[in-house]
Amino acid sequence: MPLFIYIIRGTIDYFLGNILALFLYKKKYITGKYFRESRLGFLKIGWGWVVSDFFARSFLRINNGVPFPISPRNHVNTPENIHFNPDDLLIFQGQGKYFQAVGATITIGKGCYIADNVGIITANHSLKDLKRHEKGQSITLGENCWIGMNSVILPGVKLGDNTVVGAGSVVTKSFPEGNCIVAGNPAKIIKILNKNMEVNNGNYSGN
Repeated sequence: MPLFIYIIRGTIDYFLGNILALFLYKKKYITGKYFRESRLGFLKIGWGWVVSDFFARSFLRINNGVPFPISPRNHVNTPENIHFNPDDLLIFQGQGKYFQAVGATITIGKGCYIADNVGIITANHSLKDLKRHEKGQSITLGENCWIGMNSVILPGVKLGDNTVVGAGSVVTKSFPEGNCIVAGNPAKIIKILNKNMEVNNGNYSGN
């Protein structure tokens, strides 16, 4: 995108986004780094997310009632049961993500990355009556977890800090110790990571 178009679009997003955010969201969700940090002053990516979300809610009736900016290509069920750090709003962008927090909570630790087409589900359908859900079981992701593309996190799972879930995995049980890579269906530990590992822009380093 040419720089002048980027500046014009960013300016419009900034002013329109500030107005829309007053009516759409809880204030705490627009205080994160995507509304604070920018290489070009007030041109911050978060305001673009607000504008995109507004048009999806207004014309497509998608994600109405979600108290934070979310891509119209994702879906959140029972958003009041989802807890995360405002600095990590990026996890609700992208596409194909499904957050279902029926009857329980989803808690996402600071610094987590969640790739496209990931499902996080607290309650399965009842095998006796598919119109109903089983009792919800809370899901907790520790800090600095990375959930790979096309993965599914099922009810009751707890992942410790620095857990990496390989692409396409189905996580059916907890790995509370963290510092590991899990993968497969059902997911199992395939590598233990150095506890002193660091996370830089979603790229993990460690032994």
